Amino acid sequence: MNDKIKYIVESKEENQRIDIFLNKKNTELSRTRIKNLILNGNVKYNGDILTDPSKKINAEDNILITIPEPKKLSLKPYKFKLDIIFEDEDLIIINKPAGIAMHPAPGNYDNTIVNALISYDKNSLSTIGDELRPGIVHRIDKDTSGLIVVAKNNKTHENLSSQFNEHTITRVYQLLIWGKIRPSKGKIETYITRSSKNRQMMEASLTKGKRAITNYQTLEVFENDNTPTLSLIECKLETGRTHQIRVHMNYLGNSILGDTKYKKKYKKIKNINEQLNKLITGLNRQFLHAKTLGFIHPKNGKELIFSSVLPPELEIILKTLRNTEK
Repeated sequence: MNDKIKYIVESKEENQRIDIFLNKKNTELSRTRIKNLILNGNVKYNGDILTDPSKKINAEDNILITIPEPKKLSLKPYKFKLDIIFEDEDLIIINKPAGIAMHPAPGNYDNTIVNALISYDKNSLSTIGDELRPGIVHRIDKDTSGLIVVAKNNKTHENLSSQFNEHTITRVYQLLIWGKIRPSKGKIETYITRSSKNRQMMEASLTKGKRAITNYQTLEVFENDNTPTLSLIECKLETGRTHQIRVHMNYLGNSILGDTKYKKKYKKIKNINEQLNKLITGLNRQFLHAKTLGFIHPKNGKELIFSSVLPPELEIILKTLRNTEK
């Protein structure tokens, strides 16, 4: 059964946006969740369905919000061993390998992290998002590895979503890029919008899109006669836009090793170390790893920080680069 909640606006509450008003009244619902409820026609304003989240409210206005019953899952379970590094009654922290998508999408509805979660425990996942994404609070790309948090109930999902929306989540990535960045550490601040040339890609813009901020620092630079110039970079995100690090590195002219979508053309390297060449050409993913994930636990208020090491296929490349430096 759908939940219905009615409000009458007081004089001290007028002139607010309706999404902000409802967010203050329903602290367990994130602003994004409220926005989607409005866009989906689940809010009535003085008896009429409202679909504008920015509508300004007036004193004595009647607002009725309907919270629909979650859709039942119809996803196939996928027998895939999840690398779970932490779990309690509210959330799961997974160290995702490269090569598996986060959730079902056209072309792959069965072999994803979501399907693996259904197999693991279909009755312990939040249900307030898209029916194809139970439990999924945030995403990392299919060919990116590293840490993700999964919500086991709706209250946890809403709380974590709010932390992501407020950019208070700690997210640190390690990546190997072509060339080197000058200055060696700094902040990249642009907007990110969908590419006008390819709708599956994003691009940096100085005028339109969503604000995107990436803090970076160079950890190591590899540069000698037997290797192409490559740099190990650490990025700390202030925002979490689609493909943000990949777009920002490409924006600087320093594509991530193995990234086939956001890549620059490089000349064939002469005299390259043979083992290194095999590792680079044989890498079937991007050298991008979500190393650190930190947030406030939704229930007990404690700060949690999780960290993971680079997977073997990335670590061997660094080891080989370091050996060729000697």
